Amino acid sequence: MATTASITRKLVNNNQRINHAADIFGIHFPMRVEPFIYAITGKLAHEYNGGYWEFYALSNGGFYMAPGSDTRFHVACENGFEGSMSADALGITVCLYAYSHLSFGNPSAFTEICAQQYHWLREYMLGHAEAGDILQAVD
Repeated sequence: MATTASITRKLVNNNQRINHAADIFGIHFPMRVEPFIYAITGKLAHEYNGGYWEFYALSNGGFYMAPGSDTRFHVACENGFEGSMSADALGITVCLYAYSHLSFGNPSAFTEICAQQYHWLREYMLGHAEAGDILQAVD
């Protein structure tokens, strides 16, 4: 029987944040990915009003960012999901939304990167304590 190693995350050091995101997304991170993540967050969690975000590197190659907060956010999605999420779960949710959305369009290296990031993050998310809520939110 094959076993799957659990996927771990590592906080990206402050002095590596820009380089880490650029290594994955290039110029698309500050121009498309990051602003889109913030916009989605504002739509799903109305009480979100900005703040510092943590960056995480996943052991499977994935990346996500989450508000650096202990706050729980009330999340309401167009698909009917409504519930409370930790900042970490909200970050995973909005990154999954963004990666999915940005993976569509004309095939390019960027859309392929977004698709791969979606799958890597989803794989990590399945082991998250709030996986059930995240799955309902992104369904």
